[in-house]
Formats: sequence, structure tokens, C-alpha cells
Amino acid sequence: MSMDRRSFVALMAGTTAAASLAALAGCDSGSPSGDGMDAPAADATSGEKTQVVVFAAASMTESLTKAGDLFTSGSPEYELSFNFDSSGTLKTQIQEGADCDVFISAGQLQMDQLDAEDETGSNTEGLDLIDSATRFDILENEVVLVVPEGNPKGVESFDQLAELLAAGDVFMAMGNSDVPVGQYTQKILAYYGLSEEELAAAGTLTYGSNVKEVTSQVSEGAVDCGVVYKTDAFSAGLTVVDSATAEMCGQVVYPAAVTKNAPNPDAAQAFLDYLKGDEASACFEEVGFTPLAN
Repeated sequence: MSMDRRSFVALMAGTTAAASLAALAGCDSGSPSGDGMDAPAADATSGEKTQVVVFAAASMTESLTKAGDLFTSGSPEYELSFNFDSSGTLKTQIQEGADCDVFISAGQLQMDQLDAEDETGSNTEGLDLIDSATRFDILENEVVLVVPEGNPKGVESFDQLAELLAAGDVFMAMGNSDVPVGQYTQKILAYYGLSEEELAAAGTLTYGSNVKEVTSQVSEGAVDCGVVYKTDAFSAGLTVVDSATAEMCGQVVYPAAVTKNAPNPDAAQAFLDYLKGDEASACFEEVGFTPLAN
């Protein structure tokens, strides 16, 4: 059958349109309702990282930051975000709903207060914000007495400090009552039979909202001495004149755990597992921590 030019063009246009529709139908069959092969390919090339939000005691700033850098270097699929502050402040932030995957406290009390399986009586509000199955003791620290450069007051020991405090002849920095280092210091004062209220009223005490603030007051020579952790004294280059015994203030143990409402619990656990290893332990030992989990 003969066909003029106009008819031929019309026929070809129809054939092309039909082929295009068929091709589109073929694409539809590979959409999310199909085998889903396209989605993983997009994820694989997106370069997105899984963020792990870590709330940790201020005394861990230097060592945990270094360990975190090593972790992400070996596991680039993760990104760490740190919030360093007093354990009491961090506990309150978690209680108020702040996004947090990992909590590492400088004392058992703040962790106990968030743990539904607490057996010490510390969780008076019935909170259930810690995944108890992930909780473990990661580090041990020491409480020490430090002095500014030159030690102008001649403070040499906790025994001598107790005498100076009783006589009102020294100005000492310590942590607030909601800060673990402050709570350890309160135990030391009680050990020597000293009243914190009376000392504060006499003007012999000044406070810091976390251990870094106490450390800064000593470093700047604003006080005659201060009570901090061994690790903070090392990081700040302060002179340690004495160390508190377990009898004076108990053991200084840092618990760690994944939080119950962690946005990324699997990634959080991966980071905690890394912190138990030799590489991270070396970072902690550098500043004076004793690793307990490796």
C-alpha cells in the first residue's frame, strides 16, 4: 500500500510515542514498589554519616576528644558530637529531653539517678533514661590537692589543709555540690570533721560549676589551692601536693552507658565498644586515668 509523506510522519510519531510510554512503564516497575535497587545506590553515594551525641564529664575533655578522633578516623561512617560539662548538669539535660546517645559520668550518683535498675536509692524520681544492659565502669580517677605556680601559701597536704581551713588561713576552690568533684571534696571535709557551711561563711571557700572552672581558678592564682582530679591537674600542668585516699572520699569511678532514648543506639554502642579497647585506653592513660574495661 502506497503512503504519502504526511501519513508516514504521523505513523512514525505514533510509534515513537508508544515506545516512550513503554519505556516509562518499564521505569515505573523499578520504583519503590518494585525491587528497590535504586534507593541503596543513592544512600551509598550520599556520604551521610551517623551522628553519635556524647555527654561526658568535663574531666574527660582532652582524653575523650583524642579517642574520638581515632575512632572516627578508623570508622568514617560515624560523626561524634561532644557535650562536656559537670555530670550533674549533663544528668539534668538528659532528664529534660536533650538528644544524647552516650552518657559518661564522673560519679555513680548521676548515672544511678537516671537508671531504673538503680539499687542504691538514688533514683528518687523513678527515671528510666539509661539502657541498664549497656552500663559499665569505664575509668577510675583520683582526687588530688593542687596549688598554683610557686605555691605561695605553702600548702603541702590534705592534713595541713584541714588545719589551715579550720584556722581560716587559706582560700580553697572546690566544685559545687551537684558536681562529682565537689561531692568528693565534701566527703574529704567531712573526713576531717570540717563544716562546709561554716567554712563558706568564713570566706575560705569558692566554687566552680565543673572541675575545669576549679582548675582555672588555681591556674590563674585566684586561690591558694583547689581540689580537682588527677587528670585535670595533668592537663593543666598544675602541681599536685597530695592525693586523697579511698577512705577519705571513696573510689572515683566513671560509669558509661547508652541512653534509653538514644537517636542512634547501635552507633552509640559501637563507640562504647571502641572505648573499651587498647587504642582508646592509651588515650586515657596518658592523662592519668586507669582504664577498667579493657
